[in-house]
Amino acid sequence: MATKQTFHGFATVSFFADDMQAAKQWYTALFGVEPYFQRPEDGDPAYLEWRIGDYQHEFGIVNSKFLPGGGGSVQPGGAILYWHVDDLEGTLERLKSMGAQDHLPITPRGAGFITASVIDPFGNILGIMTNPHYMEVLNKDKKLDVFA
Repeated sequence: MATKQTFHGFATVSFFADDMQAAKQWYTALFGVEPYFQRPEDGDPAYLEWRIGDYQHEFGIVNSKFLPGGGGSVQPGGAILYWHVDDLEGTLERLKSMGAQDHLPITPRGAGFITASVIDPFGNILGIMTNPHYMEVLNKDKKLDVFA
């Protein structure tokens, strides 16, 4: 029995912050670009969004007053989304120099996969990793774009 593929890739990951202006400044400094989308457009944002990386993945920050259950402070927990980075140690040191706190140390996972994670100044877990599979897919996609 054939099944139709319904999962096509991550569309948006959302983090939460109590101080949206501070989160905007922190993530703009981290990513090196301003958010391309903000609601409302003027004043204190309820939502910010950046497009990041090779596939322009959407990274959003939501005001924590919109957390399920009536809002409140963000507590680290749940799933960890790992971003592939070229320099794991350098990226980890940069994140910590920007005020992120250690969550999980650099951990070799085998076959070239190495992970680490931090807690951003707003209470979210931010994962980073060296991921050979990501680079394999990226390089394959670049080869396909030769005739585009």
